[in-house]
Amino acid sequence: MSEAQGRRRASRQVLLASLWMTLLVLAVKVWIGWVTQSLSLVAESLHTLIDSFSILLSVISISSMGSSGREVWGHGRLEATMALMLVAFLGFACLNLLAISAGQLEAIVSNSPELLSVRINPPLLQVLAVVMAISFCIASFELYQARVLESTALRFNANHLLQDSWLMILVLAGLVGVWRGYTWIDPVLAMVMVVAAAISCWRVFNRQLPSLMRQIAIAPEALAQTIHQVEGITHCYAIQSRGIVGRQVFVEMRLILHPECMGIARTIAERVERVIRERYGPARVVIYIDSNEQKG
Repeated sequence: MSEAQGRRRASRQVLLASLWMTLLVLAVKVWIGWVTQSLSLVAESLHTLIDSFSILLSVISISSMGSSGREVWGHGRLEATMALMLVAFLGFACLNLLAISAGQLEAIVSNSPELLSVRINPPLLQVLAVVMAISFCIASFELYQARVLESTALRFNANHLLQDSWLMILVLAGLVGVWRGYTWIDPVLAMVMVVAAAISCWRVFNRQLPSLMRQIAIAPEALAQTIHQVEGITHCYAIQSRGIVGRQVFVEMRLILHPECMGIARTIAERVERVIRERYGPARVVIYIDSNEQKG
């Protein structure tokens, strides 16, 4: 148990560091996008915003494990409200970016004086290249720590940061083209980034949805019946579950073992986790082992 807690603590620290760096990258992208009036860079910043929110949800989820007053592995109303606000903002931003990009393309075709001028220069391109390199470093660091700490949350967020970095390469190449006079690249890339942002948002919420669910996923009686299939368990109680059966279920429980089985408590915990997964599909289980004396 102490080893698992140490891994969760380390994962939380890595996620917090990644969140801080990702927010810094987001601020730089938004600032340069505003200064240069680049629609593609602003649209790509939406990906970084989604990544930041995903990391924040993972931090809250890991921090809530085993803490008093919190539901098991779940997010509260504040996090659900934040998710709804993010979706609303992304919808508004994406629709506006699509409309502006379409208007820009029309202005380019008709040589309209209302055409926005993307003010890009080599120093700004160099800053964006540094930002892109920082994103790659953050993602690589998370991937390495995900293997060391065996953290699915780190692996998931690292993959999304890598996707964001590859998209940034595409935008950087497009801005080089705009600097050389191909102004149509910026609005076209902005449309592509908006579509990619919608897909990225769906993937994040598809991954985080089970932990946002607050209702009981599995009846405690049914879980208790499944758990008692494992030998050596005399009693199980304080059973909680959240999530979606078949997608991802988060389970927490306390077990009392037969005194002769205390030496193989870790093996019994692994068996319990295995039977839950075999019965209900993907599951993440937190088990606390009590002694008969503690129960009494």
